[in-house]
Amino acid sequence: MQRSRLSLMTTVRDPMGKTVDLDGILEDLDATTTLEGLQKITERVRDAFEIDHIVYHWVDSAGEQYGCGTYDDVWVQRYLEQGYLRTDPVIIGCYQRFHPVDWKRLDWSTKSARIFLKDALAHGVGNQGYSIPIRGPNGQFALFTVNHNCSDEDWEEFTEAHSRELILMAHYFNRKALEFEPDRGPEQAQTLSPREIDALTLLAIGYSRAQVAQTLSISEHTLRVYIESARFKLGALNTTHAIARALSCGFIVV
Repeated sequence: MQRSRLSLMTTVRDPMGKTVDLDGILEDLDATTTLEGLQKITERVRDAFEIDHIVYHWVDSAGEQYGCGTYDDVWVQRYLEQGYLRTDPVIIGCYQRFHPVDWKRLDWSTKSARIFLKDALAHGVGNQGYSIPIRGPNGQFALFTVNHNCSDEDWEEFTEAHSRELILMAHYFNRKALEFEPDRGPEQAQTLSPREIDALTLLAIGYSRAQVAQTLSISEHTLRVYIESARFKLGALNTTHAIARALSCGFIVV
């Protein structure tokens, strides 16, 4: 599948005054060819946003699991040994969702969830989390998570300021991870232009038309042209149908 590159502003400034070189991060992510490269970029993202942890975890089409991130190795090993994958409220809750979720909205009321949370906090996992679920065209499932230790008010300010950038990074991580699948078949012929892919992808992950136009640095009229062109190529009745067909064909990944 032909790769497109979203036109982004070079830097992003958060409420605390930090400047994050988002374009530079995404360019390096595009150029990465190894899992070790993904690991280094998670560390770079963590440091750029000045938060405690970044984690990317995915299950490929064959059911194999992979991950990279900044959690302590002791916690990662304990997570595997305790079989927390079966009881982790983040995994359970996000698997049932398509949109980003703040951990406070998940169900932590069960005994197993409380045990898990206590253990996680004891091993350096922060009390705040924000996870973005992503699905691939062949049954892949992934989570991109940011994690920190702070007050509810500070975390709400952070996620409101950076949700769009985090969603973009999540999908760039996932696009790169799909390239690493060992038995990936030949890429499908591309029938959509890069701009049409960008427009449908952003609409699919929840952006409004105004937000899509702003992100792509185009007018809403030009955006309508791209959407109508994609709809015609996909034989779709409306924009929602176009997004569904693009997903099923593997032209976009959400």
